[in-house]
Amino acid sequence: MIVDERMVSFINSFDRGNTPFLDELERYSKETNVPIIRKEMQGFLKLLLAINKPSAILEVGTAIGFSALLMKEYAPVDCHITTIEKYEKRIPLAKENFKKAGREQDITLLEGDATEILKTLTGPYDFIFMDAAKGQYIHFLPDILRLLPEGGLLVSDNVLQDGDILESRYAVTRRNRTIHTRMRDYLYELKHHDQLETAILPVGDGVTVSVKREKSF
Repeated sequence: MIVDERMVSFINSFDRGNTPFLDELERYSKETNVPIIRKEMQGFLKLLLAINKPSAILEVGTAIGFSALLMKEYAPVDCHITTIEKYEKRIPLAKENFKKAGREQDITLLEGDATEILKTLTGPYDFIFMDAAKGQYIHFLPDILRLLPEGGLLVSDNVLQDGDILESRYAVTRRNRTIHTRMRDYLYELKHHDQLETAILPVGDGVTVSVKREKSF
């Protein structure tokens, strides 16, 4: 945990919860060890959606559909969500959850590798939520920027890797070194890209919020 656990628990104690179905889905995820966005990240997403008021959302990384359903619940009524998932075991669960929530018409699930799917999309999406394989964020970025209009928001979750991101690559386990290097590259690119204004925040397991700037001529 990158923020004091007592402080996080205190902040989360004020959370008013979600819809009964989302609360049930959150309980299911804890019982089955399926990762979903943390409570503090849920609150942050709700705030960003209220500010941005997107009409089209793109999510990279569906899992069992929790975050897509949460975004649909707190985005404008006419907002449509497109979400991408490659893990075959979770796709049927996500589809079932969209149906149970009555949101199958509001959420389009694209099955397959996001690297390939992103190239086929035309957008624009005024809100993009990245919550997929962390080592791939840097590879997704060119297409993400193409799909994001000026003034659009890019939100990337789990960027601080439980604090390991600030360690030397030799201090993390060998199997995590590639992800560690790529995430550092991703954070650098977000902070130095001439089309983006980005903040890195210690919310949940770390989140970046990037706004695509207007072109300067």
